[in-house]
Amino acid sequence: MDTHSWLRTLISLDTTSRLSNLGLIETVRDALRRLGIDPWLNASATQPKANLFATLPARDGSTQGGIILSGHTDVVPVDGQPWRSNPFTLTEREGRLYGRGSADMKGFIAAVLAWAPSYVANPGCKPVHLALSYDEEVGCLGARALLHEVVQRGIRADGCIVGEPTSMQPVIAHKGISLYHCRVHGRAAHSSLTPQGCNAIEYAARLISHIRDVADACKAHGPFDEGYDVPFSTLSTNLASGGMALNVIPAECEFSYEIRNLPGSPAAGIQARVSHYVESTLLPRMRAECPDARIDITPGVSVPALDGCAQTDIARLVLSLAARQPRKVAYVTEAGLFQQAGIPAIVCGPGSIEQAHKADEYVTLEQLEQCDRFLQRLGLALGQRRQGGFG
Repeated sequence: MDTHSWLRTLISLDTTSRLSNLGLIETVRDALRRLGIDPWLNASATQPKANLFATLPARDGSTQGGIILSGHTDVVPVDGQPWRSNPFTLTEREGRLYGRGSADMKGFIAAVLAWAPSYVANPGCKPVHLALSYDEEVGCLGARALLHEVVQRGIRADGCIVGEPTSMQPVIAHKGISLYHCRVHGRAAHSSLTPQGCNAIEYAARLISHIRDVADACKAHGPFDEGYDVPFSTLSTNLASGGMALNVIPAECEFSYEIRNLPGSPAAGIQARVSHYVESTLLPRMRAECPDARIDITPGVSVPALDGCAQTDIARLVLSLAARQPRKVAYVTEAGLFQQAGIPAIVCGPGSIEQAHKADEYVTLEQLEQCDRFLQRLGLALGQRRQGGFG
């Protein structure tokens, strides 16, 4: 099948993160088997989901080294979004292909699957590996399990291209993200007897304000990297709830916040400033009112930054094939996990991140054609025997 046909098939398989992705994984597995490739699946221990890993051997039959082409199979929900067409039926209008996941990131997967038969028929000097993951949209959960098995199996790769939508402009670095959930425990009382209570909402508000103060300090004092559209680390509180009635001093309040850190500026160091304020300032004040008061901060999902440069072999190769200048982005991908596993990574794929997660998500035909040409050039580059690097 060509890229368009593969994309139609992939879009028709609803792989919203809350659902299984096995229909898509098994469809890809069966197609690769018809090419003589035997993928292995890495199944989730808790859900009907799986990752897929396949190796297209080099012309001498070798399976070590080479490049990983990576994509996530899950998509975000469409609930409540005003789509003009069925989000799980690929629909073409005015040079755009609409459907959930068309940009993020089934367009890239479709192009890779359409290109794979030509590489199997005419392999290069190094292998190409295909890595498809589950649950990227809810914390890059599948990629962690997949990479663990890759390491356990002793599979080595020289580099990885993660095909998130970058409009085919190579991304050499991105921020990391760490999520935290905070629960403030005070003491309930009738609101006419405020000294008898410990107001969890008010103390949560003080902590939320301090988190904003830390964010403002990062904005004012850095560290900075002007290569990013937001050139400093950021913090934001995005969910909050608490209280039970208008006339009751609230005993509980909870909220969630995130840190998006620049490479080289670990989230743990930023979070330490929040924790210090809790221990040195807030808790003593709370416990003066209520000895049992406490503040529990629980770390959630954390995805590492991609700390890349344009001088790695994989970056030089992708930059030459894409013929575009590199950039850095604030959003997070699985590339940081590949780098953490010892595999140099870069992000480059069709479609715009501005279309991801929205109603009427689309990828343009022109972007898919660019990706097709990029993969054709990749095949040619891997077919050239050189000293060092790729090929």
